[in-house]
Amino acid sequence: MADIKVPVFSESVSEGTLLTWHKKPGEAVTRGEVLAEIETDKVVLEVTAQQDGVLTGIAKQEGDTVLSEEVLGTVGEAGSAPAPAPAAAVSADPAAGPVSGEAPAQAAGNEATRRDDLSPAVRKIVAEQNLDPAQIPATGPKGNITKADAVVAAQGGLTYQGPQDAAKPAGMQPAPAAQAPQAAAPAPLPQGPRPEERVPMTRIRQRIAERLKDVQNTAALLTTFNEVNMQPAMDLRKKYQDQFVAKHGVKLGFMSLFVRAATEALKAFPVVNASVDGKDVIYHGYYDIGIAVASDRGLVVPILRDTEQLSLAAIEKGIAGYAQKAKSGKLTLDDMSGGTFSITNGGTFGSMMSTPIINAPQSAILGMHNIIERPIAQKGQVVIAPMMYIALSYDHRIIDGKEAVQFLVMIKNLLEDPARMLLEL
Repeated sequence: MADIKVPVFSESVSEGTLLTWHKKPGEAVTRGEVLAEIETDKVVLEVTAQQDGVLTGIAKQEGDTVLSEEVLGTVGEAGSAPAPAPAAAVSADPAAGPVSGEAPAQAAGNEATRRDDLSPAVRKIVAEQNLDPAQIPATGPKGNITKADAVVAAQGGLTYQGPQDAAKPAGMQPAPAAQAPQAAAPAPLPQGPRPEERVPMTRIRQRIAERLKDVQNTAALLTTFNEVNMQPAMDLRKKYQDQFVAKHGVKLGFMSLFVRAATEALKAFPVVNASVDGKDVIYHGYYDIGIAVASDRGLVVPILRDTEQLSLAAIEKGIAGYAQKAKSGKLTLDDMSGGTFSITNGGTFGSMMSTPIINAPQSAILGMHNIIERPIAQKGQVVIAPMMYIALSYDHRIIDGKEAVQFLVMIKNLLEDPARMLLEL
């Protein structure tokens, strides 16, 4: 037998939530296979099998809170039988009819399991929403009710019927007699002219909310704006795109140009690359730029490290790799730890202008936006050009307005004449 344990969390993470089991008791597992997923307030961690064998037991259910190195279940050698489910206590009822066959006994056992083996999270929802566990369709690996099942039941109105039943505590409502089992139907959305739906925040979303609010309460946030004529960068990309793809196997995008321009601007204005620690200012002699990536579980910011040493191709490959990992939920704590500066691109979603919030403990963040053709004055004439508004939000405690404006102007100049980045001018 080998225990399946929760991975060791980082110092800043105290607990997690068991999202899902990918295996059921009695199923074969192979070494390295993903058995379960745990969500922390930063990432979703995968729990893998450490040996070949059979999943013989589950100690934690989906929706349960888990701690670092806590036992989730056990894996035994091939041929091992799964741990037996707790025996169901059947009460004698004189009014009940005779029992024939095994089906009624099995149904009674499943009902008892649902009533007695509720996780703390499920038990809380059942009590608050006055639900009958016997009426909640269960999707857990052992027929147990998961937290998601309880939430769906609460939204679908699976409560006691009648005033006499409403006064009974959860789990005491008798099941309907002689009722054929029915397939679990999706819970209907609330009806009426003003429907509402209450969904718990994920741990990642809670952490994002806390960090952003902390920044607003702590930093002296200010944003400065400028605009960039993207025509030179678009011409460069169009001219060399085919050759770039043929040589490097990845497309040349605008983000790599912005990362390179930001790196050069950070070299010229070191305070924008610095951070505040109490009453001290820490100047970083390296350039680790976070790229904000949208995922199904919320905004994440993986870090491109030592960008001063990366080519445009290496930057594009790094961004593409992080985007794929974010999409599949494979980002690790190391991928998102650290960082001295960040870039966010709201233009991919159509944003024309915004005031991004810095990613603490960093002191500044660059916001890219939509490219729109607009009339501009150029050499005494009105011309139509593809323009992008750019924004720099910064911590005014250590970055003065002059430095912030000059930093943004330097990025504008580099993007409007990309050859300057190659010549380091």
